Amino acid sequence: MAPPPHTKVAIIGSGPAAHTAAIYLSRAELKPVMYEGMLAGGTAAGGQLTTTTDIENYPGFAQGIGGSELMDQMRAQSERFGTEIITETITKVDLNQRPFKLWREYEDGEADEPAHTADAVIIATGANARRLALPGEETYWQNGISACAVCDGAVPIFRNKPLAVIGGGDSAAEEAMFLTKYGSHVTVLVRKDKLRASKAMAKRLLANPKVTVKFNHVAVEVQGENKPRGLMTHLKIKNVQSGAEEVMEANGLFYAVGHDPATAIFKGQVDTDEEGYIVTKPGTSYTSIPGVFAAGDVQDKRYRQAITSAGSGCIAALEAEKYLAELEDEIPLEKENQAKKPEVNGDAAPEYRSNPLL
Repeated sequence: MAPPPHTKVAIIGSGPAAHTAAIYLSRAELKPVMYEGMLAGGTAAGGQLTTTTDIENYPGFAQGIGGSELMDQMRAQSERFGTEIITETITKVDLNQRPFKLWREYEDGEADEPAHTADAVIIATGANARRLALPGEETYWQNGISACAVCDGAVPIFRNKPLAVIGGGDSAAEEAMFLTKYGSHVTVLVRKDKLRASKAMAKRLLANPKVTVKFNHVAVEVQGENKPRGLMTHLKIKNVQSGAEEVMEANGLFYAVGHDPATAIFKGQVDTDEEGYIVTKPGTSYTSIPGVFAAGDVQDKRYRQAITSAGSGCIAALEAEKYLAELEDEIPLEKENQAKKPEVNGDAAPEYRSNPLL
């Protein structure tokens, strides 16, 4: 049986981190192969930006740009320099030894040979914002509902309008404080009778005159205009203690209930934290496995911006390029050492250590 196709570096993912890495690696003539996924985690190739309408804070686009359009341009740039893009989802990997092995969702069975092997792997599978499956959520997603205040808070539809935030932790408090710069008033819905945020953050939030915190309240339904691309206008909420419901005016609803990193297939092989994010050496893309790098939201639970993802993709590409160059230098040395290894005639032969990267 013929061996599976092999490449120097494989990229798993298709967002800004993945494409930036691909652009750098392909321009370095390393011929990367990208598995962009086919609705991996329920998200189209291109990642979370494909669900965003207008992006106004990505440098280089003075008038803003649509999320899908931005990702289409990144994809075209990756292909222009020679990246091979495969529209398949990777569902299994073996990172225990090099070459690393990758299996595809539809084409490979458990007992099949892997779809691809690679000397280095860049993981850029991202993270998905948790949704609440509220009635009206699908209708008004990105037409009033968002999971990123920093990304969308300054959009004109939210300016000087009543806004709502769901969540009780530090992220919710930070998003609500950020939104006070743009909205007329911000209502924070907290399911329990207290905030989970730090004392300092909670104190700041409760003291802000543009913020109202409704404890023991949850969102029940998103309401809005009944027309194509209609905007959200109201939010039905419920007191979990009394059961009483009310409809409040709200032109924006921001979820701050966390994200789920797409790391299920890597657990047990690459070190992750308690929330499932891949652990990287600070300031780098190095994971716990030499030759495996992580970039973008899959390892960044703090910033989660397109521009920071792109930057980390650049870092991963440069570090993967350095790793592969060192690997090429070491392989001839290893072969030379093996060729020079003396015969053992009773005396102990000198120890020849293999390269730890091999």
